[in-house]
Amino acid sequence: MDTLAAWLADHVDPAMAAFHFLRPVWLWALVPAGLLVWVVGWRDNVRRRWRGSIAPHLLDALVIERRRRWRLRPVHLTALLIALGAVAVAGPTWEQERPPFVEDKAPLAIAIDLSRTMDAIDVSPTRLERAKLKVKALLSHRQGGRTALYAYAGSTHLVLPLTDDSKLLQTFVDALETGIMPRPGRDTVQALKAIDAALAKESVPGTILFLTDGIEPAATAAFKAQVDGTGSQPLVLAIGTEQGGPLRSGASGFQEDHGQRVFARMDVAGLQAFKAATGVPLATFTPDGDDDVAWVQRRVQSHLARKDTGTATRWKDQGWWFTIPIVLLAALWFRKGWTVRWVSALLLGVVLQAPADPAWAQGGARGWHFIDLWLTPDQQGRRAFERGDYAAAAEHFADPMWRGTALYRAGRFAEAEQSFARVDSPESDFNQGNALAWQGRYEAAAARYTQALARRPQWPEATANLALVRGLIPPKPDPKKDDDQAEDPNLKPDQIQFDDKGKAGKQQVQMASKQTADTWMRAIQTTPTQLLARKFALQQRSAKDKSP
Repeated sequence: MDTLAAWLADHVDPAMAAFHFLRPVWLWALVPAGLLVWVVGWRDNVRRRWRGSIAPHLLDALVIERRRRWRLRPVHLTALLIALGAVAVAGPTWEQERPPFVEDKAPLAIAIDLSRTMDAIDVSPTRLERAKLKVKALLSHRQGGRTALYAYAGSTHLVLPLTDDSKLLQTFVDALETGIMPRPGRDTVQALKAIDAALAKESVPGTILFLTDGIEPAATAAFKAQVDGTGSQPLVLAIGTEQGGPLRSGASGFQEDHGQRVFARMDVAGLQAFKAATGVPLATFTPDGDDDVAWVQRRVQSHLARKDTGTATRWKDQGWWFTIPIVLLAALWFRKGWTVRWVSALLLGVVLQAPADPAWAQGGARGWHFIDLWLTPDQQGRRAFERGDYAAAAEHFADPMWRGTALYRAGRFAEAEQSFARVDSPESDFNQGNALAWQGRYEAAAARYTQALARRPQWPEATANLALVRGLIPPKPDPKKDDDQAEDPNLKPDQIQFDDKGKAGKQQVQMASKQTADTWMRAIQTTPTQLLARKFALQQRSAKDKSP
């Protein structure tokens, strides 16, 4: 056997050398298939049946030998179908399949370099803007994969934690600018350690993508240890050119030093030396395509697949291919000589036309239909839902969550809330909060969002919605305030005041009682870029206070 295996490994295609059956016990069904043909042939042997009753010399004269050529008989067709079915169920395979949903569950942390050199215009429009475009292209390739966003220069800051909301990620990617970093310079080692520590909490292996125009030589040892260890996989996508370009400053100006423009050139030789010394996968951006983005995505997937080898990798069951010849051979049963019991078929049709649910037959909400023979109520509801007919979908759905979703889409929020309430889960609490918010019942909606967060902490959507409805709750009247005191007619409906010192920690929010969420959000004039700049400055100040 060892010699045969060695010969197969040397002379047979590797895929076929790995050929085996996942459930070989089903191959025993080939035995009755062969016995069936032999038994029928033995039973139809005329000489055998009359051998004991007629003398051999007379039997030779009485038996007429078949001179027709061999033809396909029902027994042969039956045996062949049994054999094909046995092989199909046995699960022939010769190829391993990648773990399912690798792309969806592989976490990726994108670290964008916001050091001053990223404003160089050797890459149009700038290195940073080109890096943003690459991130957006990567998000579209990931199709909902969980992605985190970091910014780093002399310090490292989390922009967004792992999320599958690509639109939210793109919003904050657009907000990144080199001027928002509180500490100049470039500390890639700090970024690597901070991001790896965050990804270490994940249950599946992650990848860290650095979009930068250079890595300091002092970071070589840290990246080498990262590659040799069991932590997250680092990748580097270099943005820039060896010729370099001037640094943009402001909308149309350039940074100057003693009257001369400051140029930034990418150290290509240094990056190649870094790649050789650490083994970190490194690629330069492609200006006229997304080959670099596809390279990143392949690395993310292969890293997870490699880590999952032996646990999540499965052999691909190829038995389903046998269903095609089985169906074709089964069609041969409908041939001349076979009859159909039309009376039985008619009776069967009458029985099938009878209502399946007595309640429907007695004038229920929905009568019986022929489609009920083939699709469940939930399947029929899903078909109507995908067509956009939410009212009809709500009438079909039996699942309360799906029925509530259809009612919600149809604008029947009170009914949707009642349907969601039949399920005890954080998702049900969240959906009830949405339905209550659309009814204007903001306090009840806030209670549902709070309950959802208690059962599923750090839920971004629930946190955002809770903050929104709390802002829409009208303030309670102050009993100490004189009842006849008139309100200042010049008071703005929205005023949000921040404590710049970071010690008082109070936000004074004045809301109009009939204000909509859209009006409230439009009244906030702070841009995402300003929010990030302030957040990073506070984080840097807090880090200084904690340092000895």
